Amino acid sequence: MSGRILPVLCISVAVAIAGCDHATPGNWNSPNAEAQSLSVGNASGLTMQVAEEHAGPSLWISIPGEPSGQQAVFVLLPEHVTVRRHGTDQAEHLYLWRPGKAGQRFNWTRIGNALQWETEFASGIHFLARVSLEPDGVLYHYEFINRSDVDFDSVQAVTDPRMVSPLFHDVRLERTYIHTPNGFVLLASEMPERLTMPLDTWLPNRYRASFAWPVPSDRVQRQADGVTFFNASTKADLPVLVTSSVDHRWFMATFSRNPGNLWTNPELTCQHADPEIPLLRKSQGVVEEKMLLFQGVLDDVISKVRQQREGLKLGS
Repeated sequence: MSGRILPVLCISVAVAIAGCDHATPGNWNSPNAEAQSLSVGNASGLTMQVAEEHAGPSLWISIPGEPSGQQAVFVLLPEHVTVRRHGTDQAEHLYLWRPGKAGQRFNWTRIGNALQWETEFASGIHFLARVSLEPDGVLYHYEFINRSDVDFDSVQAVTDPRMVSPLFHDVRLERTYIHTPNGFVLLASEMPERLTMPLDTWLPNRYRASFAWPVPSDRVQRQADGVTFFNASTKADLPVLVTSSVDHRWFMATFSRNPGNLWTNPELTCQHADPEIPLLRKSQGVVEEKMLLFQGVLDDVISKVRQQREGLKLGS
């Protein structure tokens, strides 16, 4: 999260720039010693708990047998909520997550296997975020109710799951995949020099693969803030980004029904498949995104995405 409100040509650019800040994963290694007030576990051994050490809504997700003893994933829920009013090209951040205890603290509630919070934004949009623990991962559910007289061409809640565990962390993108007509390929397979170039040359970047959107004509796009966008030349044919663990026993994969693109900030090894929807005045909409976290083989991701994708909510 950059903490800046950016003028952009479309909301998707704002999200790509604002998402996943440059902080090193060491900032999020584990919850502090405070008692975690809300947590949920399942029969698969996955657990999620509210990150009480941050005022902004965030969760720790753990897996059984993690060798370092750390939590596996730190999730900002969401990192930001961004809208674009009808007839404008200006993205507006209604909410930006910030680390630490300063700022407004939202009230979490537990409903069965889910944790949720909600708020009313000054723009007249009521927002609810719910995360449900499922046998093979986590379902993110966002509800928007537009009580204003403003039409929004785009609303988006950007989830930011950061793989803080050494078991998953993948700065050089050696274990992070997209699926193409030729099967799974490494997201950054077209850039083998990334494996040996100095880290301060490789980072900071966002590595992206198009899904619903056209492939950008420029493979490399240098941004004014020093971040480089690297764009894969081949579109993904499944809306999922996958990272395997170092021992290739665990897989984490993030997908939604129809994201514009799939991308990661490899410094944090986060996964993004963020959907967006229009939201007319006096209407409501829902978007959902799924994070798979399970033991198996890479091909299991294909069957899970194909089975679950159409069940994800997207729209009114």
